[in-house]
Order: sequence, then structure tokens, then C-alpha cells
Amino acid sequence: MATVTLYLVRHGQTYLNKYHRIQGWSDSPLTTKGEADAARAGQRLSDIHFAAAYASDTARAQNTAKAILAANTTPVTLTTEPAFREVNFGYFEGLDAGFTWHTLGSPLGYDDFNTMIANLTIEKTKDLFHAQDPWGDAEDNTTFWARVQPGLDHAVAAAKDGDNLLIATHSTTIRSIVSKYSDVDVSIPVKNGSITQLVVTDGHYSVTDYNNSEGPLA
Repeated sequence: MATVTLYLVRHGQTYLNKYHRIQGWSDSPLTTKGEADAARAGQRLSDIHFAAAYASDTARAQNTAKAILAANTTPVTLTTEPAFREVNFGYFEGLDAGFTWHTLGSPLGYDDFNTMIANLTIEKTKDLFHAQDPWGDAEDNTTFWARVQPGLDHAVAAAKDGDNLLIATHSTTIRSIVSKYSDVDVSIPVKNGSITQLVVTDGHYSVTDYNNSEGPLA
């Protein structure tokens, strides 16, 4: 029986986060607070021996991972993995978040992203964004998982029994992974710099901690 532990960390706050704009495949730098978010995650994970470290191919995720590894004594090379990108919001990228959630959700009676997730599920919310994108670029749930699951499985397959893996990634990606492998309420937003933990035993994923930003780790 082989067991691998995944530590999923949401990147630190970015300028688009600060301005409440939708940020999926688009990117923006970490703010001063975002750098502090990453440093705080690094301190909380400083005693974890990582066998490998991954980050999506956005600067915000890579810089968060670098800050975490800088606080860690484990000599690990950071691997960039596009599979761990945020959801592609297509046409809606960069738009005001509150306005966009209201525009798409209010015809169904939902005024914000978290309420849509709570009532529609995160899977159907991704499908809604794809259906409403005039260019068809926003990822639906099937397209999202076609890139994310192989990335997860590849990272786990490359690990050995007992290994810990760092994955610096994104809010909706983390929520989607947790939703698939648990009954945790993912309508609760993922905080910048928070830690979500999964244990993979012989290919079976289970969530042991979600959106942990200040308490002891599982």
C-alpha cells in the first residue's frame, strides 16, 4: 500500500484579487500582502519534508511556491505544471468579479459566485460559465478535469510511499479537487495562502484538511 500526501496551497493575494477582478488563466503580480501570504504558508510548512514541488505556470503560483520552498530545508527543485492552472474563465477574465457573478447568477436567483456553487455545485457553475461565454473559451467541467486529473495522477505516480508533495495552485482549482473527492462545503472561499491537504492511498484520493489558514495542520 502506497500513500502520498498532497499539500495544495492557494497563491498569495494578487493585484487582480485586490481589485476584485476575475483571474483565471490571466495573471498579475503578488501584492505586498500576497508576498506575506506566501511567506506565512512557508513558515507553516517549514517542517514538512517535500519530495517534490509543483506550481502552475502562472507567476503568482510559482512565486508563492518559491517563497514556501525558501522557508523549507528540503532541497527540492520547483516543477512548473500547466495542469494545475486556475479554471479558464474565458471572455469573463479580468472583468469585475461582483458584476460578473451577479450577471450570470441573478437570472437563476444567485447573486454571487459562492451562492452559485452552493446551489448549482461547482461543477455546474463551470458549465454555466462555458455556456454563457460568447467565445466558448471558458472551461466546462469536463475540459477542466481532462487537464487537471492527469497532472495529479502524474505527480502521485512519480512519488514514493510516504512522500509529501507541494502544489501551489488556485482557488477554484482547489475547490474543484476537494468537491470531487469529498463532501466538504466548497462554497466556502479558499483564502490566499491557505493550505488544503489530501492523502492518496493506492490511487484513492481523500481530503484531510481544507482551506486551513491559521490552525494546526492535519
